[in-house]
Amino acid sequence: MNQQQAILALGARGWSRRRIGRELGVDRETVGKYLDAAKPAISTAGSPAGRRSLCEPLRGVIETGLQAGLSAQRLFQDLTAEHGFTGSYQSVKRFARQLGATAELPFRRMECAPGEQLQIDFGQGAWIETDGKRRRPHLFRAVLSHSRKGYSEAVWHQDTETFLRCVENALRHFGGVTQTVVIDNLKAGVLAADWYDPELNPKLREFALHYGTTILPTKPAMPRHKGKIEAGVKFAQENALKGRRFGSLAEQNHFLSDWERTVADTRIHGTVRQQVDKLFTTVERPALLALPASVFPSFVEVRRTVHRDGHTEYQKAYYSAPPEYVGRQIWLRADARLVRLFNHRMEPIGTHVRVEPGRFATADEHLHAHKRHPVERGADYLLQRCQLLGTNCGAWAEAMLKNRGQHHLRVLQGLLQLPRTVPVADLERAAGTALHRGAFELRTLRRLAAEGERVVQVDFLQTHPLIRDLAAYRVDAFSSS
Repeated sequence: MNQQQAILALGARGWSRRRIGRELGVDRETVGKYLDAAKPAISTAGSPAGRRSLCEPLRGVIETGLQAGLSAQRLFQDLTAEHGFTGSYQSVKRFARQLGATAELPFRRMECAPGEQLQIDFGQGAWIETDGKRRRPHLFRAVLSHSRKGYSEAVWHQDTETFLRCVENALRHFGGVTQTVVIDNLKAGVLAADWYDPELNPKLREFALHYGTTILPTKPAMPRHKGKIEAGVKFAQENALKGRRFGSLAEQNHFLSDWERTVADTRIHGTVRQQVDKLFTTVERPALLALPASVFPSFVEVRRTVHRDGHTEYQKAYYSAPPEYVGRQIWLRADARLVRLFNHRMEPIGTHVRVEPGRFATADEHLHAHKRHPVERGADYLLQRCQLLGTNCGAWAEAMLKNRGQHHLRVLQGLLQLPRTVPVADLERAAGTALHRGAFELRTLRRLAAEGERVVQVDFLQTHPLIRDLAAYRVDAFSSS
């Protein structure tokens, strides 16, 4: 086989000119000359003058695979392994591309009812020059999907707080709330992008509940899902800001406000064929949901880990969490007065008043039972425990506190420790003796309990068979007289 035949044979198998030249050691011009001269003989599927592609007998299999979403590489592998295909991968790739071009469906236009949807996105603003330094802010823009009325604002950051304030400013500017808000998968609003079940920033979820709307992130890498705002951002950049310079952020925002009112609102939109402001005023504004009475409260929300001491840190102050969250991450939400703690399901697990840096805020309910000192539980708790030892122990404990005062709670704690070394029966007997004597020192009670049965309580007897009654002596005295 000579050089020309080899080039034509490899060309018929779908090899590229570069690959043929590399394989045969021939320059691309020579390869192209032979292939161009014999082009009708080696044309692939779809060329009316060429012979059939090796993929043509397997058209049905390839079409089925394309409908299932299989790649050309996967199709080539399956055809080679299961159908004895002898052609090249490039041949399958070209054939699949031609089938895809003929089978491609047009995009479906999605038009929204009045008050149904608001689309939001960021772009680049115009340069701001201050003291010889240039800085370019972000351009926030929101567009109502029905009337195309927009709101623009230049900001320095795209953090969560700035993003929410921009959305809030847009809703207040429109004078109402749409049923849904379509956003991009920016980090300020979406923690984990997922077309089916995205994980929204908890603060964004609270914002949506406050305004009674639903946040709908677009599919990742699918800008046509928010085509109206894509065009809206481009329109603001090209028509309002391109070629302009501003001396401050406030100056740029003032210009954008005037531009929205005098240019964007007065134009006849190319799709709806109506003046934007008139369509908004007469049709869409009445369909918007009412604004809430108050703005969304300002707070900071961050993830924090609960330390081994049961506290988590925020701005160098420390706040307690339930003991089961030690070593785990929680959400901390702080405003000017309070710090609120939430678990990963955003269920509240603690609330504290903000304290100064270096101080600890510890809630009683966050102390584990094994780490809570008995004295901290108060007199009632200790008295109840003493009552469990016996009636005399409970009575002695109450009398001790009454005589010695509430600051002697440690005596009750010592009483509760005695059953470790003294039988409860001896302790109960000793408590009765000490109560009878009015002895309310723990050391006396401990000594009486240690003596056990050797201690005999002797009470004065009022009557006895061997002792006459006093009345008998009085009678004798009167008789003798």
